[in-house]
Amino acid sequence: MGKGLHLGKALAERFDEELRFFRGWMEKPKAVGSIVPTSSVTARRMASIVRPERQDDLVLELGPGTGVITRAILERGIRPGNLVSIEYSSDFVKRLREDFPGVNVVHGSAFELDTVLAPWRGRTFDSVVSAIPLLNFPMEQRIALVERLLDILPTGRPIVQITYGALSPLPAGRGTYTVERFDFVMRNIPPAHLWLYRRPGDA
Repeated sequence: MGKGLHLGKALAERFDEELRFFRGWMEKPKAVGSIVPTSSVTARRMASIVRPERQDDLVLELGPGTGVITRAILERGIRPGNLVSIEYSSDFVKRLREDFPGVNVVHGSAFELDTVLAPWRGRTFDSVVSAIPLLNFPMEQRIALVERLLDILPTGRPIVQITYGALSPLPAGRGTYTVERFDFVMRNIPPAHLWLYRRPGDA
């Protein structure tokens, strides 16, 4: 009986999460890349780039949405106070702050990086985990964002980006970054392509 109640609660929470995500997509389809949240399998794969052994390093998350990837990052061993999550939707921000006390949830746009990261000006981040829908934005804007993100990362450390297209949202040879296919996750709706961007050097 206890197991059945636990399963029922888990399914209810999952339905609630998907409903909130769908509402966010309906209200701001350009800001939300998919009509369902990222799967836990994909989230764990994206979170695998962070290094929990680096106790004092910050991790930057872009577009946490309902918090599936946020949870995966924390489960890797990152302390909540070392995670900075930038979310554009005010509804998602409210829920994220309730669900993840201690995480630095910032309401704002990743494309206004200097503004949203003002409290951490001068700090270096170890890695970036991004679920923002890059394909919804002009190419020059995408390139400028990735270049700015790489400015706050040590040489060789990555940005991991999820997309639902078969091609990288950023082409090679257009900036100081390299492009690497990290994974293709079939157990995601829709199937997810993961890409890494970094400046060449020791990771």
